[in-house]
This record gives sequence, structure tokens and C-alpha cells, in this order.
Amino acid sequence: MILARLFERLITIGRLTLIDAHGRSHDFRGVGGPCATIRLKDPALHWKLVLRPRLYLPEAYMDGALTIEEGSLTEFLDLLARNFEALPEGFLVRSYNGYTTFLRHLHQYNPRPRSRRNVAHHYDLSDRLYELFLDEDRQYSCAYFAFPEENLEAAQRAKKRHIASKLLLRPGQRVLDIGCGWGGLALTLAQEYGVEVTGLTLSAEQLKIAGRRAAAAGLSDRVRFYLRDYREEVGRFDRIVSVGMFEHVGVNHYGEFFAKVKSLLPPDGIALLHAIGRMSGPGHTNPWLRKYIFPGGYSPALSEVTRAVEQARLWITDIEVLRLHYAETLKAWNRRFQQHRDEIKALYDERFCRMWEMFLVSSEITFRRHDHMVFQMQLAKAGDTVPVTRDYLFEDERAAAVSEKAA
Repeated sequence: MILARLFERLITIGRLTLIDAHGRSHDFRGVGGPCATIRLKDPALHWKLVLRPRLYLPEAYMDGALTIEEGSLTEFLDLLARNFEALPEGFLVRSYNGYTTFLRHLHQYNPRPRSRRNVAHHYDLSDRLYELFLDEDRQYSCAYFAFPEENLEAAQRAKKRHIASKLLLRPGQRVLDIGCGWGGLALTLAQEYGVEVTGLTLSAEQLKIAGRRAAAAGLSDRVRFYLRDYREEVGRFDRIVSVGMFEHVGVNHYGEFFAKVKSLLPPDGIALLHAIGRMSGPGHTNPWLRKYIFPGGYSPALSEVTRAVEQARLWITDIEVLRLHYAETLKAWNRRFQQHRDEIKALYDERFCRMWEMFLVSSEITFRRHDHMVFQMQLAKAGDTVPVTRDYLFEDERAAAVSEKAA
């Protein structure tokens, strides 16, 4: 079987036992590392996993055609990731790691109607689903684990403080939040920093909840949310922030995005972009993730982003790369997902649960073992808008942390 021969070449770390669709057992051993046993229930997987493993392997798990008999999904995917990482560079590695990028401009063509459909696919799911595995503020982006022992709630609060410090906020300023989610960041900035916030989302469900939260907090006069594409926004804002939204813009539209940001900022304005990126250069989105989870989505290489910023003639006044923070965030989300799995299954079904397990675990492994990270990029129109050293970041954050503990 060609699949068995492939695994013979691949597995040099750990142990993988493959039980094929005919009941035959194949054992592949390397040195040290995790162990897992998988069973294939469809003979077609014998060739599908050779031809397009990045699509058919997660799809088979989602459909129940691939089951894990020993170990966990995390151990199985970690085993594969470690072995791919150990392979010498060559055609096999390039093809399995997404070297082909010639179709990505088609996949990431996101005009306004398509952007709305793509966002609805993922974010207009049951409100209860996100409530069950996110933190209490519904922060659906990378947390900031300043200390390893921090829980998810504390790390998400730290993330918001970290972003606020880079925005250099002053009371009364107007802030635009592009991709505001369920409104948590916008409400925090208004409550704790005394600013007025306009939040934009393309999700009808997020808009409904964000508006409800603003009203409950008594902030409807200072925080307003709209179902609006960023390309439709007009006016001027002292500060612009975008967290976890840039991944949905698409490479075809980077110039358009930064041109719009520049047009909305005054001469002394500051913007902060928080997004997933990759350290290994331009690539393309995993086909399973694109099909089932984030249609139209893409995590860019920094080189792709900086080029677009340069063309917009904006200053990059600070870049920070958060490497393992998202791996820890995803691990925490999956732990909560598993705690509430029965309720989530009742909301949807077993296939949905397996799909989301694959999404959360494979994403964690991608940040832990492969080339993905999160970057925060501070932008300004003028080179003298922000302080000349980064000391202000830590002073502001320490003060906010002390205030929070006292409260």
C-alpha cells in the first residue's frame, strides 16, 4: 500500500500504528516522541491521504472515517507535525506544507458581498456555542499570557491592556474598531479609557449581541456598532484598531485596506493591527480550513503586509511577534469545548463537534510546531507621533494591572 510506504519514510519520531480499511495493522517507529493508533474505515482513504492529506485527513476525522484508537487527536497531530518538521527540504515537504500559491488570489477575492457571506459562515453560528468555550468577554483572538500561570480570562484582559497601551489613548478620542466581534474590546476601551468607539462587523449575530451589551453597560451613547464593511466607513478617527479581522481581508485587498486606514486617520493618528501571520513567507490557506471553517481567509507573511503598508506610505512604528500565545489560547479553548461537548453536540451534532475539535487542535499544533504566529503592528502617519522608546508600553500596562488587582 502506497500510504504505508509514505509513512515508512515519514515517521522518524514517535510511533504511529495504522489500521487500514481492510483491518491490517502497520506499525511505524521512530525515536522518542508521541504515540498514536489510527483506524481507517474507508478504502478510498488509502489513496486520498496520499494525494491531498491536508484536505482529506481532517475531513475523514470529521466524518468518522478516521478514528483514533490510541492516544488523542492532539497527540496524533503533534506526531505528524514533528515528523514533517524533521523531513529534509524537498518536493514532498513543499507540497505537503502548502508551497503552491498560484490559486490564492482567486480563493481570497473578497468583494463586499462575498466578505459578508464568508463572515456569516463562521460567526453567525449559535450564540451559545461561543459562550461555552470563549472567555467571559468573548475575546475570539489570541490572548496575551504575560505569566504562564494566568488563566484565559486574565490573559484576555492583558491582551486588551496591551493593545490599549499601544494606542496611546486619551479621554474623548474617537476610536474605530474594524472587526469588533461581540464588542468586548470596544466596551473595555470606552469604560476604562474614556473614549468613544465605533465598532464595525459583518456578522448580524455579533452586531445584535454587541449592541445589547453596550446598552446593558450604559454605554450606548459612547459605543456604537454597525453592520458595515470597513470600505464603507467615512469620517476621521483619532485611533483605529483591528483585532483578528485582517485574516479575512485577502491578499488582493491589502492595498485597499491600508489606504482606507490612512484616509480615516488624522495627521497625528495611530492604528494598531493585531493579526495572524506566518514566518515562512507567502503561502496559501489549508484547503480543509478554507472549505469548512474560514472561506476566503488567509494568514499573511509579514513581507506581504509590510509591502502594502509601504505602498500606503504609513509609518510602521512598532512590530511585536507573539509566538506561542495563540497555541496556549487554543489549548484553553479546546479544554472548555471538551467540558461542554455534550451541550454543543445537542446544539448541532457529532460531526460538528469533530469538525471543531479538528479546527481547535490543528490550529494549536500549527502555532506550536509550524510557521504561524500573531503580530501586532503599530502604524502612524507621522514618524514622531509615538514616543521614541517602548518604555511607555510597560508603564501603562503595569499601572492598569495594579488598578485591576486593587479593584
